[in-house]
Amino acid sequence: MLLYTLDLFGVAVFAASGALAGVAAQLDLLGVLVLASITAVGGGTIRDLLLSRHPIFWINDSGPIYTIVAATTVTLVWVHFLPIPRDALLIADALGLALFAISGAQVAEKAGCRALVIVLMGTLTGAGGGVLRDLLSAKVPLILRQDIYATAAIAGIAVYLLLRAAKAPTAGAFAAGVVTVAITRLAAIAFELKLPVFSLPQ
Repeated sequence: MLLYTLDLFGVAVFAASGALAGVAAQLDLLGVLVLASITAVGGGTIRDLLLSRHPIFWINDSGPIYTIVAATTVTLVWVHFLPIPRDALLIADALGLALFAISGAQVAEKAGCRALVIVLMGTLTGAGGGVLRDLLSAKVPLILRQDIYATAAIAGIAVYLLLRAAKAPTAGAFAAGVVTVAITRLAAIAFELKLPVFSLPQ
């Protein structure tokens, strides 16, 4: 029950970020809702399709859909009356990334995937919705820029897999992975850490 609640929290956070992107792009109400939905469940949907998991998680359980609608509504009401809480959203987004990345890795692990595929599926679950959001908003996806985003997910999933290989309890490995992703991402935000950029000489 706790993990399910945390998953819905991640859905709400990503839905809010998608809604804010829709507002910034001056989309209509339907456009904002579509962008919020894609951001919230896009990564998990692609993961389920690639792993042939049917029905897709949000079709089998309407909880994420209700959460998306609620989070989008709250976000639109908030931005109408109050300034956008940028720092709070960044922190919440980091937590959402952490939860989705490790839960996605667990799904791939249960499907019997190899370690590299588990890392890819977990990263896709955590960052995939944001990629779709940025593409539909006509932006270069965050994971293709200097920001330490997907890298944080990869680091956390690696910690999770190492602990699982060492026969650590699943709950402990999950918690350690989530904390690693969150701390890495938050540290990157706080200290403006970025990956090096490769450019051709002039």
